[in-house]
Amino acid sequence: MGSSGRIRTYVQGFDEKLSGGIPPGHIVLLAGEAGTMKSTVAWNVLHSGAVKEGRTGAYITLEQSRESFAAHLRTMGMDPKAVEDKVSIVDLAMIRKNLEGMAESTWLEIFKMYAHNLKKSLNYELLVIDSLTVLLTLARFDRPREQMFQLFEWLRDLKATTLLVSEMRTKNDEFGAHGEEFLADGIIHVKMERVDDANIQRRIRCVKMRGSAHSPNYYTLMFENGFLQATRVIAE
Repeated sequence: MGSSGRIRTYVQGFDEKLSGGIPPGHIVLLAGEAGTMKSTVAWNVLHSGAVKEGRTGAYITLEQSRESFAAHLRTMGMDPKAVEDKVSIVDLAMIRKNLEGMAESTWLEIFKMYAHNLKKSLNYELLVIDSLTVLLTLARFDRPREQMFQLFEWLRDLKATTLLVSEMRTKNDEFGAHGEEFLADGIIHVKMERVDDANIQRRIRCVKMRGSAHSPNYYTLMFENGFLQATRVIAE
């Protein structure tokens, strides 16, 4: 467990840069472009927390099917079956497919129903939403800043630590279009960085984390020997 009961990311070398991990109850944006391992980092928090600390968690996927996601995780050595007594994967992507054409305003209520019911049955400590970007597209807010504020307040009432996976088109994008970067307690950014003509590095940094003395620097993000690691940026 992280210092003072913090939620460890289990990215080796990164929790130390967060004063031990994420403070419990925080809502954290996990933002980045496609291919930056956002979903893998998020699942790693749930999987390792369940294996090493017995933490309960829920992973709500709105775009990738449960089967596709589970197959990817098995290749990374993080099989969902190993933690199925502690962590549930909810496939709202399947529901989207089966209920195509449903009124957009209903999607947010369906999402809330599943998240709330899981909280009652599993009493999860950790919640991942993959992704906030898709949820907002489906919800089609007509008063986005006010409705975003209400969504964050609803999430806080769940009394869980929440990771909101957020898609960015480029690494120079803002972290939120509707104020979510201000509403969130923390932002973790993952990106791809070209280091020369032939090599691209994944990098990770904590942009903000309320209640934490954290490093603002980027670290090289690697997956080696079955573990995610954050190391000093390799010289360019």
